[in-house]
Amino acid sequence: MTTNAQTPKRNVLIIGAGGVAQVVAHKCAMNNDVLGELHIASRTKEKCDAIAASVEEKGSFKQPAVLHTHAVDAMDSEAVAELIKETGTQIVINVGSAFVNMTVLEACINTGAAYIDTAIHEDPRKICETPPWYANYEWKRKERCAENNITAILGAGFDPGVVNAYARAGYDMMDKGSVTDIDIIDINAGSHGKYFATNFDPEINFREFTGTVYSWQNSQWQSNKMFEVKRTDDLPVVGEQNSYLSGHDEIHSLSANLDVPNIRFWMGFGDHYINVFTVLQNLGLLSEQPVVTAEGQEVVPLKVVKAVLPDPSSLAPNYTGKTCIGDKIQGKINGVDTEIFIYNVSDHKEAYNEVGSQGISYTAGVPPVAAAMLVATGEWDVGHMANVEELDVKPFINLLNEIGLPTRIQDSEGDRPLQFEI
Repeated sequence: MTTNAQTPKRNVLIIGAGGVAQVVAHKCAMNNDVLGELHIASRTKEKCDAIAASVEEKGSFKQPAVLHTHAVDAMDSEAVAELIKETGTQIVINVGSAFVNMTVLEACINTGAAYIDTAIHEDPRKICETPPWYANYEWKRKERCAENNITAILGAGFDPGVVNAYARAGYDMMDKGSVTDIDIIDINAGSHGKYFATNFDPEINFREFTGTVYSWQNSQWQSNKMFEVKRTDDLPVVGEQNSYLSGHDEIHSLSANLDVPNIRFWMGFGDHYINVFTVLQNLGLLSEQPVVTAEGQEVVPLKVVKAVLPDPSSLAPNYTGKTCIGDKIQGKINGVDTEIFIYNVSDHKEAYNEVGSQGISYTAGVPPVAAAMLVATGEWDVGHMANVEELDVKPFINLLNEIGLPTRIQDSEGDRPLQFEI
């Protein structure tokens, strides 16, 4: 990573106080020689205070500092804008609910702060909107970002985010115009020890899998049902794993930004998860539509299920095992048919020991900090809206290697670390 001692530090505001926000806070603290004053805000200030206490207890600050905590309703764009002004924030890392993306982005556009998020915006009244997903909300604000010189980096978590960078890196390794397939494979081979739980917000988790599955095949959208299409891969470290064709954020931006006819996303699920999920769905308990009980009380089934499941952040202390997430890319190199696999393996227990969160939160939380650091040093401070694959991904992958998410590549030369010469 290129650094410049004369480059002024950029103050950072973290929106959200869940497991991913905890990772972001620790990693920002560990790199506050590049980043400036740090703030964290959510609807419940006590959650922010707990994260600040964790950062202090683990001694995460590289240079002496304080993590300032605030209460804010992230659905109130004016309130977020006021907080940005009060704190002198230059970079906002939004790891709150996907429901707040547009209000936080609007606050950034109106104040001049750079914006980074980790997932596509969702309307709480809708489930599994049809493509084009980014064009439904985020990309409608591209022109305003450019007009106001606003850097807005979309989907800078792991998936979307790092897998977009892997796709771009692999695409650029292949002969021009030769890439035929990008298959993104997300496997969590860990165990949290609970009968049933989700690794992040249950409401967001279930909403991903209750609607139609969209993939990009033969240069057009294809629809399937969840758990309809399965594949099996023998993957590094985690071994043979089953995964299922799933709809996901990055498919839309990659299909728009890379000339590849087939782009698919595969998520690993165990039989137990599928069985419980299927029962909940068949009973109507994953519906976002309100129902009225015999006592006349209106409830939303999905929110009731969320309320009775374990808080994802509570899973971290007992989580064991590893994740393996990466891109299989098929094309030609020097005219020869080639498949490469660019991937990362992370360990749940190691993540907990370092930052107090499990591996899923860790893989989602480290990348937006790397993105913020690249904005702070100017390498990604582009003054417009961009998805990760539209940027120079080499410094991003290199920086992730340094701060906790090392990348490896499997190809004809074997399995080795991936580091770019810049």
